[in-house]
Amino acid sequence: MRFILIALALLSLADVHAFDSYFHSIKAKNGDGIFSLLRRYNLDSHNCNKQQFLQLNNLKIDDKLIIDKEYKLPILIFKYNGTSIRTTVGIDSWEQAVRIKEYNEGILSKNLRRTKYIDSKILWVPFHELNCLASIPKVDKIKTPEVKSASTPSKGNAVDVPYFGDKYRTVAIKDNSLKGKVYYIVSGHGGPDPGAVCECDHTLCEDEYAYDVCLRLTRELISHGATAHMIIQDKNDGIREDKFLDCDKDEFCMGATIPRNQKSRLNQRASAINNLYKKYKKQGVKDQVAIMVHVDSNTKEKRQDVFFYHHKSSNSSKKLAKSLQSTFKEKYNYYQKNRGYKGFVRPRGLYMLNNTLPTAAYVELANIRNPNDQDRLILNSNREALAKWLYEGIVSY
Repeated sequence: MRFILIALALLSLADVHAFDSYFHSIKAKNGDGIFSLLRRYNLDSHNCNKQQFLQLNNLKIDDKLIIDKEYKLPILIFKYNGTSIRTTVGIDSWEQAVRIKEYNEGILSKNLRRTKYIDSKILWVPFHELNCLASIPKVDKIKTPEVKSASTPSKGNAVDVPYFGDKYRTVAIKDNSLKGKVYYIVSGHGGPDPGAVCECDHTLCEDEYAYDVCLRLTRELISHGATAHMIIQDKNDGIREDKFLDCDKDEFCMGATIPRNQKSRLNQRASAINNLYKKYKKQGVKDQVAIMVHVDSNTKEKRQDVFFYHHKSSNSSKKLAKSLQSTFKEKYNYYQKNRGYKGFVRPRGLYMLNNTLPTAAYVELANIRNPNDQDRLILNSNREALAKWLYEGIVSY
């Protein structure tokens, strides 16, 4: 009898969240569709949210929503216990709890809920956080577009990389000179953080221009047989030829939503790199390099050549940064003989240099506020040149 009572108690504990939570409901407004509704509540990035929404409301994907009809959203409502998100929801992951916290803050900032969860004791938890494996931040379990380019095809073959965009997604393999080498290309900022912004004749956002250069660099590496991972990805923005790149906030970190909190953002992308690094190291891969690409912001009058940072105590990081600088100096001397080159190499205690395992270098492409430097960013041909020169500097290292 005692055994039965203990078993029943354990069963009730296992099922406690089924009784403590329920799905949030809202009324559809004029113009609402399934996708626009999910997008409004930041739920459109995970397919399981869409499937759960259809199941909860007995809908098909092409069904129309009825104005003023109430629909259940894939958002679980918990009564916040006043102690922590982890004990409220019954999870162990600190990172997962941070994402849930930032989700509630984001929803509040969009005026989709009226009060802070700490004050109202009402915690919103997106369905995907508890029910979709792809949302758990174990990068080696996340399926990403790189999978198709991870193998090194023989010369003459090509690989398909969708996030390069329709025009550039087919990558011809020129040779296998970089076979067995792994690269992590990280464009700065992204998601809720555009980075440096210049409200010039057109709005210029750092993350968009850094991302375009990173796509071009990654494509060049793959074309020589490398395994190259774009840590930050935007499913809508492939390689672009426009001068003025639209600012948006729909980038992801290896399939996961990018947090608003800066330290969480940096930790997320560093963890993504380190998880992959360990996986490849177990497979015997020795050559692994990370390149972080940013755009600086300084006074409008200051012209700024491309410059580089390295880890304070890493000789390999310093050597990589020096190799990049040497390549750029050589290119400047060739293409702009009378101009000179003033891009420097310095050590700096940046989070992404201090907390990533591969040899790493940090690149600043230009001063986004300087009119002359802006040409380096807005001209498609210049972004391509930046990517090619970065590639050559990496190979020289």
